[in-house]
Amino acid sequence: MEVSNELATKKPKRLTSVVWNHFQRIRKADVCYAVCVHCDKKLSGSSNSGTTHLRNHLLRCLKRSNYDVSQLLVAKKKKKDTSLSLANVNASYDEAQRKDEYFKPTAMKSDLEQRKDEVISLGSCRFDQERSQLDLARMIILHGYPLTMVEHVGFKIFVKNLQPLFEFVPNSSIEASCMEFYLKEKQKVYEMINRLHGRINLAIEMWSSPENAEYMCLIAHYIDEDWKLQQKILNFVTLDSSHTEDVLSEVIINCLMEWDVECKLFAMTFDECSDDDDIVLRIKDRISQDRPLLSNGQLFDVRSAMHVLNLIVQDAMETLREVTEKVRASVSYVKSSQVIQGKFNDIAQQIGISSQRNLALDSSTRWNSTYFMLETVIGYKSAFCFLQEHDPAYTSALSDIEWEWARSITGYLKLFVEITNIFSGDKCPTANRYFPEICDVHIQLIEWCKNPDDFLSSMASKMKAKFDKYWSKCSLALAVAAILDPRFKMKLVEYYYSQIYGSTALDRIKEVSDGIKELFNAYSICSTLVDQGSALPGSSLPSASTDSRDRLKGFDKFLYESSQSQSAISDLDKYLEEPVFPRNCDFNILNWWKVHTPRYPILSMMARDILGTPMSTVSQELAFGVGGRVLDSYRSSLNPDTRQALICARDWLQVESEDHNSSSALALYVDAN
Repeated sequence: MEVSNELATKKPKRLTSVVWNHFQRIRKADVCYAVCVHCDKKLSGSSNSGTTHLRNHLLRCLKRSNYDVSQLLVAKKKKKDTSLSLANVNASYDEAQRKDEYFKPTAMKSDLEQRKDEVISLGSCRFDQERSQLDLARMIILHGYPLTMVEHVGFKIFVKNLQPLFEFVPNSSIEASCMEFYLKEKQKVYEMINRLHGRINLAIEMWSSPENAEYMCLIAHYIDEDWKLQQKILNFVTLDSSHTEDVLSEVIINCLMEWDVECKLFAMTFDECSDDDDIVLRIKDRISQDRPLLSNGQLFDVRSAMHVLNLIVQDAMETLREVTEKVRASVSYVKSSQVIQGKFNDIAQQIGISSQRNLALDSSTRWNSTYFMLETVIGYKSAFCFLQEHDPAYTSALSDIEWEWARSITGYLKLFVEITNIFSGDKCPTANRYFPEICDVHIQLIEWCKNPDDFLSSMASKMKAKFDKYWSKCSLALAVAAILDPRFKMKLVEYYYSQIYGSTALDRIKEVSDGIKELFNAYSICSTLVDQGSALPGSSLPSASTDSRDRLKGFDKFLYESSQSQSAISDLDKYLEEPVFPRNCDFNILNWWKVHTPRYPILSMMARDILGTPMSTVSQELAFGVGGRVLDSYRSSLNPDTRQALICARDWLQVESEDHNSSSALALYVDAN
């Protein structure tokens, strides 16, 4: 094709319309054509003709539905090559030779072109509306976007320019796609949980909404085959006024039966220490009909450690409420003007206060902020006392006894802040982490109750009463989990119980020792029956059966116990007799048990179930919160089935996202079916 010098020197007009992604512009003499990259049809490509006729052709083009992404990129590259050749036809020979070498297939490609080739290799699939709609549903679930985003103008413009073939669907269709995605993922979770060799633990969390609706969230905690602690939301149930305690127990049992895990359940963790007793008893009775509970059910009922700590803190806060109000008024007065603030700073400097912390009011929703406010104010006590003597306008001063109360209770709160930070620092802490911290609280409460000040000792007694309810339910579970930490074993129980119980410590220690031996014997019997083919892997106790041979299940226990004296030392005895493992900061208890499973085959089964027990149900972000868990207004406005689907599926997807790097995440969104 011959091109005139005048045409060659004229710079081609830049094509800005999206339509030109589907056409190749070719000029012959003075005529310009637009050739469809799908069907090769020629249309007018003159700048005076506009692009309306091109858009109309795309709507009618029969071959457009089979459009290939790689063809578009090739077409754009051809268009770029044509423009370059027209603009540089009179360039020097050397420059033209370099350009020819650049466009040869064997020439070295830039990093950008290599990345484009990678995109072609990943995305050279044909457009699929159904798959794209499911990908959109996945994105909405994973990131918590509102379903109505598909109706937003900005979203429609973005998607239409990105992929004109995508057909927008109403909100209801996207909701259906989300439900479809949820059901597929639910089947995967169901199969995974029922393949587990160990048992699962269930945490029950209560939620509310700004509209005062109530919800119940069931979360499964377990240690998988690779000795990784996992948790998955199984159900998010919408409650109503008809859900009394007996109905709630049925709701929980129905959820367990829905997932076929009622016979794999090891323990349940609730928030409250007393309010859920009737619910737990009903579930215990129902579960024990099919399978006897371990340790007479003592390990089945667990209560949240973080929740009881928060309740104890609230008692301290309420006791100190009047003093705290004076502290807030004092801080507000100092910060009421720059003049008073400057005067206060001068006083602090003259007295010799070296504190670098600034006075700040607390937040009503975060109790640790109240602690920090009190701690800071106590550091400026001398300055506030001086201000009281020389500033008649300052009327919120604390008396000497109030300063002493504030100092003592702030010291109490410091312990709870430190322990809460430890518990909330790990997203999925194993059960062995809790025993030493809870024992420290127990010892301190005993000491605080001995305070000669009636005000402080009365407050400590009220706090200890709440703690004792928790301790009576959970002390055995806490102790057994600590024993299964090879750095502690029975030694940690002996150390703390001697301080807590004094002269009766030996009896209490024996109760713990007998409890863990009873539990181990149950696992040993189960292991024997598995070897004989009488129980399924993963069952911690043999199933009840109507078979006549079930009358001899007592014989199985007798056979095991009588053979113990003739067999080698048990896993448990061997584990307890060996020296404790040295303590260090990098110790990972799950890795330790993974490595030592061949050495302690039965004890490791027990450790897997116990260490996976959730000893707390308070999330990291709510560790210091005064209120409970509140669902946002958007999700509370959804129908119950959709709400559950979005919340559960998002939880499952977030775990997948954390387990994959960026490259595998790309495969997740591009190649998943």
